[in-house]
Amino acid sequence: MKKALIFIFCLFTVNAIASEKKTTFNKELFDKAQSDGKLVIVSSWIKYCSSCAAQMKVLKKAKKDGELFDIEFDDIEYFAFDVTNRDISDLFDVQYQTTLLIFKGDQEIYRSIGETTDVLIYEALKSSI
Repeated sequence: MKKALIFIFCLFTVNAIASEKKTTFNKELFDKAQSDGKLVIVSSWIKYCSSCAAQMKVLKKAKKDGELFDIEFDDIEYFAFDVTNRDISDLFDVQYQTTLLIFKGDQEIYRSIGETTDVLIYEALKSSI
């Protein structure tokens, strides 16, 4: 009985993590943000990945609390995509979930894989602005 309850708990936890993720990447909006001179953040995820959910949570919190960390989000666009979408993955040469990319203009200026530490992500954002 105890094992069954643990299994059910894990199943609901995975489903809750997966339900937070959504592909927001749009090539036209990405191109426009770049041409408008915005800093563009792109992150990859996959439905069963808890570190992906953690990274997305940090990015959403950074956007919400940006002023507290001296990060101005008015000129930043954030996109996320499912790494199993080969068209988008190939566009950015992304092979793994939890890949974080930062673009300034048409140049990729930052890339990390598996980074979920809020301090390091905030520092990457601040140094990119």
